[in-house]
Amino acid sequence: MRALVERIQAEGRNLGGGILKVDGFVNHQLDPMLTMDMGRAFANAFARRGVAGITKIITAEVSGIAPALTTAMVLDVPMIYARKTRPITMPEGYYSAQAPSHTKGGIVDLIVSPEYLTTDDRVLLIDDFLATGKTIAALVTLVAQCGATLCGIGCIIEKTFEGGRTHLAHLGVPIVSLAAITSMEGDEIVVANPAGTEAEP
Repeated sequence: MRALVERIQAEGRNLGGGILKVDGFVNHQLDPMLTMDMGRAFANAFARRGVAGITKIITAEVSGIAPALTTAMVLDVPMIYARKTRPITMPEGYYSAQAPSHTKGGIVDLIVSPEYLTTDDRVLLIDDFLATGKTIAALVTLVAQCGATLCGIGCIIEKTFEGGRTHLAHLGVPIVSLAAITSMEGDEIVVANPAGTEAEP
């Protein structure tokens, strides 16, 4: 995605501690057209890898919701996001997993209602970042708990130097990132795919 790579290069900031600030177009303020293009890019990338029959998209609140929603719009399937607190409307028997929060610090709960994720579902997991892979691993746990089939993992930005792809490789599903950051040193943010194509394994 050339437009995404260009925005990272123009606006991304290294805040130290492995934190990449892109909240002008991903995490806080959103660019609707860019986000829609992300959904199309994810759908096309998984189609090229032979992923078909998707019935649901899953993500975690909050930052994963926008790209997951646009991907769901392109594929014409529902999107479900794992909640961090249980609302009183959620029934008992919900699925739960824990993940570390890189930006907030500490551990967060991720929970999904049994009403919306079932053994019949074929699922794509879409999130904003792939870093260590621990948040995505928690979402994978939720998918496994309900007996659904995980068919692929997509992230907007992959920080390859944190090893998340290797951590998730045992899942045996395609992993797609739309932009890959290979290093963040001082003010320099190195994007591995400056030509604008999604990052390949």
